Amino acid sequence: MIHHSTPRPITDRERGIINMKRSITKTDSFVAEVSMPFSAYKTIGTVLKEFQITSVETNFVVETPFNIPDYFREDLAIVRQDNAVTNSEYAICEFLIVPILKEIWKQYRTNFILWSHQALNCDGNLNGFPEYILAQRSPLGKFVFDRPYFVIIEAKQDNFEAGWAQCLAEMVAAQTLDEQPSRDVFGIVSNGGVWQFGKLKQNIFTLNKTSFLLDDLDKLFAVVNYVFQQCELLLNPESLYS
Repeated sequence: MIHHSTPRPITDRERGIINMKRSITKTDSFVAEVSMPFSAYKTIGTVLKEFQITSVETNFVVETPFNIPDYFREDLAIVRQDNAVTNSEYAICEFLIVPILKEIWKQYRTNFILWSHQALNCDGNLNGFPEYILAQRSPLGKFVFDRPYFVIIEAKQDNFEAGWAQCLAEMVAAQTLDEQPSRDVFGIVSNGGVWQFGKLKQNIFTLNKTSFLLDDLDKLFAVVNYVFQQCELLLNPESLYS
């Protein structure tokens, strides 16, 4: 004969732990529902509709020549020939995107900091870690992440739709956090080989019709240089009239 033991009653302490776990689960689910990280946006249309932004496509960038050092050309050629540079977004960032951004940033480092994977938190719908942000250098020093945020850079493995959706959401956050929300915010999305450029001005998002290629390094540098130069002019508008 099989004897079935009667389950012992649950103690008040155990009941409290169970209720607490249920409460935590509900809270976590609620946070997951209301929190919308940048990476959750997958289409440009979703961002445009949610934030009531109008999109246009036209060429706005101007090639602004930049003197590329010979050592940079040689190093990039070696890396592209002998290393795996597109096997992941991390590789694309490390070997193809960052070197170009850094080389140009050095000419503008007096006024700007190039931040890598720095948290950008606007509200429950706009938060996360953009790949790179060009921001004003704080008067308190290089360790202070200060506004305004001028350029958002995202890397994607050939998924430019998702790349721009995420980048545009980050541009909206940067614009919202700015003390002068009418100021332009630039965006760059790249898979390493192809670079695309955009601009958010108030509620108008402009996507540059022409993309630029890593294979045409002089043109690519010239366009990225233009974006950095425009940021400097936005930071010091009086220089427009000097």
